[in-house]
Amino acid sequence: MPLPFIFSTGIEEGLSKQASFSGGSEIDHLSDYALYVRGISKTFSNGVVANNDVTFGIIKGEVHALLGENGAGKTTLMKILSGCLKPDRGEIYVNGVKTRISDPRKAVQLGIGMVHQHFTLIPTFTVAENIALVSSSSRKLELKAVEDKVRHVSKSLNFEINPNTRIEELPVGARQKVEILRLLCQDVSILILDEPTSVLTPLEVEDFFRIIRQLKNDGKSVIIITHKVKEALSISDRITIMRGGKTILTIPSSQTNASELASYVVEGFIPNLKRVPTARGEPTLSVKGLFIKGDRGEMAVKGLDLSVHSGEIVGLAGVTGNGQKELVEALTGLRKVEGGSISLKTCDLANKPPNFVINSGISYIPEDRMRRGVILGMTISENLALKRIDKEPYSKKMLIDKEALDKSAKELISIFGIKASDPCATAGSLSGGNIQKLIVARELTNAPNIVIAEQPTAGLDVKASEAVHQKLLDLKSKGAAILLISADLDEIMKLSDRVLIVFGGKIVGEFSSDSLDMEKLSKLMLGSE
Repeated sequence: MPLPFIFSTGIEEGLSKQASFSGGSEIDHLSDYALYVRGISKTFSNGVVANNDVTFGIIKGEVHALLGENGAGKTTLMKILSGCLKPDRGEIYVNGVKTRISDPRKAVQLGIGMVHQHFTLIPTFTVAENIALVSSSSRKLELKAVEDKVRHVSKSLNFEINPNTRIEELPVGARQKVEILRLLCQDVSILILDEPTSVLTPLEVEDFFRIIRQLKNDGKSVIIITHKVKEALSISDRITIMRGGKTILTIPSSQTNASELASYVVEGFIPNLKRVPTARGEPTLSVKGLFIKGDRGEMAVKGLDLSVHSGEIVGLAGVTGNGQKELVEALTGLRKVEGGSISLKTCDLANKPPNFVINSGISYIPEDRMRRGVILGMTISENLALKRIDKEPYSKKMLIDKEALDKSAKELISIFGIKASDPCATAGSLSGGNIQKLIVARELTNAPNIVIAEQPTAGLDVKASEAVHQKLLDLKSKGAAILLISADLDEIMKLSDRVLIVFGGKIVGEFSSDSLDMEKLSKLMLGSE
């Protein structure tokens, strides 16, 4: 039986010869594959078919990108390969040998490890403690040995890190590296990375890709799940497209381009943002002389000033850890303000509780969607109405109207393309990208005065990202003010009327959309200008 891939040239031509698939035996034509699966299928209890007869393989020593729209089955497939889920049927071969992966520990024994889209590190533990929890084979945690191994492995990849640093003290980019370190300290040779760059700045992405190339040079095999077509082209040797739970194409990265891949990912999709000229109005949000403490008591925001007017989008650009997190938490009532003022039109918001902020007309798309965006155990309907569930039409005479709740949810599910079997299913049953769509649907349909959008398209495919961008532009045209905080500079440049650069807890530069100087902007982000 020939391998059911679409191949072009090179090593693949020599891999498509006939073979016998006998259980547990080595198969000659698979000897170049670190990992190969055939006929993998998975249907969840709610009836959702996540994988349907999937065939996929990664060659030893290659970087392989897995592209597909939200809900295409990418993460489910990778969770099966890493032992987090069990397939209903199908075959898995590791280094040419048929095997069963019963759990994550078995996967690691076979040399397979996964860095999930949402970090699984314990924030209050040190780097070494987090790694010791999964790498120790005895009841006694040999922290000294783990610390030495962390230093050795991190040095070999040229990103030395203090093993005694607590995770909560590290920026996002460093936490991503710790997740990879945790796998390498278990001697994993096949690394699966789920949306690894979704919240990294361009500078962090560049350094991250340097590490990926080093891993490849060291003989590791790396699978990257991503929605960013340009990144897939720049880092991968081959790209596989998934659609509707199936693999439809595998192609060498050198033989395709961004527009072609986008059309494969979402069939027939053509980007077409519609902009309506909008006059900038009066200031909606005004921040003056703001001082805010960080988690360790240090002053993270130091006399910051900014304003966002009605009918404009202001992009906030900066390397993670320069006060953005603290600023957003203060604006949304989640962190105490030490000094300065926050005004929404004529309303004082400084040190007001979150409920007051919500009722003032502020919508918030949080970066941490799992912790701050949804309640995983509640239904999709309940999450979509979460901030208005005590108001009509969702509540009448202190009682929740479930019929109205579900009717509204079905409309939003359709409008925002949320892939859900039933509005009564829990939010936790959705993929990460569809959870993001749920949050965006809730926050952008509430006629807000201002939207604080923090990484609004993280984990979204090209079509869904375009839909969110269009919705933000539509709100702007209707007079809403939008503060966009994103690690994706392309997104900020694409949408913003003004771009503010934050460094060291202060605004250190400002550009209008027609005078962006990328070189100067980058220097300001690094504090070198």
